[in-house]
Amino acid sequence: MRSTPPPQDRHWDGSHRSHHVRRSLHVSPDSVSRLLRCGQGDRCRECGNRIEWYHRGTKQPVRLHPHELPAARVPAVCRWHVSSGVAYPGGDGSSWCRLPHAVVCPDRDVSPPELTGLRRALAVNTRRLIDAGAFTPRPDSPAPQRGEPPACRPARPVVQLLYVRYLAARPVDEMQCIAQTRRRHRCTSTLLSPGAPAGTWRLVPATATSGQLALPAEVMAIYDLSRLPYAEQLRWRTQRCQQHAAIPTAADLAVADWEPFDPLAHHEHIHNRLPTRTRHPTG
Repeated sequence: MRSTPPPQDRHWDGSHRSHHVRRSLHVSPDSVSRLLRCGQGDRCRECGNRIEWYHRGTKQPVRLHPHELPAARVPAVCRWHVSSGVAYPGGDGSSWCRLPHAVVCPDRDVSPPELTGLRRALAVNTRRLIDAGAFTPRPDSPAPQRGEPPACRPARPVVQLLYVRYLAARPVDEMQCIAQTRRRHRCTSTLLSPGAPAGTWRLVPATATSGQLALPAEVMAIYDLSRLPYAEQLRWRTQRCQQHAAIPTAADLAVADWEPFDPLAHHEHIHNRLPTRTRHPTG
C-alpha cells in the first residue's frame, strides 16, 4: 500500500498550511525622505554612540539622540520633535521631546548644564567601546619630518558637482554606495568604480564671496566633477554606484555623506596643495 502525500498547501494531517507573505520595504513617491526606517540607526563618527538620522523639512539630514527625553529636562532651544518621519526644531506641545546628538556628544566641549549628566553617561560609554575595541577614535595627524613636506590626502575633500561645492565625509576613493541590495544590506561598491569617468583635482582661487572675511589660503584643492555628464554628477550627488543608479526604486540605507561647503566654518579642511597620490580602481 502506497501512501498519498498531502498537497503542499496542507499539513500531514490535512489541516491548512498558513503562508506568510514577505513584504519588502519601499519608499513612497511623495515621501520627504528616501531613508528607510530600518536604515536610520547609525553610530557617531566622533564618539561611537548610537544616533538616528532624520531629514528636516528642508531635506537636510540631522542626527538625533535615539531616545526621547522629558521636555522639562531639556532647554527649549534644544528641543526637537518628529512628525511623519521628519524632524522639526521645537517641541510639539507634549511632555517628551527629541534631542540633537551634537548637543551631548562627548567629543564636543560645550553642553548645556541641564544635559551634563547625559553627556557624562555617553562619555563613559565611549570609553567602554574603546576599551572593548568596538570603536576607534579619529587619530590626530602625525607631525611631518624635518625637511619633508606634509602628505596631502584630504580626509574630507571639497568636491564640486552640479555647480555646488560640497564637503565629503571621507576620501573620494572610499565613498560607498548607500543603496539597499536585494538581501537588504548596504551596497559595498564605491562610487569611484572601474570604467566610470572620474573627476580631476584642481587648484582654484580661494576667494571669499561678498560679505565674507578673507580665507586663510589663496588657493584651495577641489575634486572637480563638473566636467562629467549630468547623469554622472547626479549619481555622485545621490551617492550611488553605477548599478544602483539605474534602479531608481531602490531605497537608501544611509544618509549621503555630503555637506554644503562653507569656507569659514570648514576652513580647517582647505588644502592649498594637490594630493600626493589619488588611488583609482583602474590604476
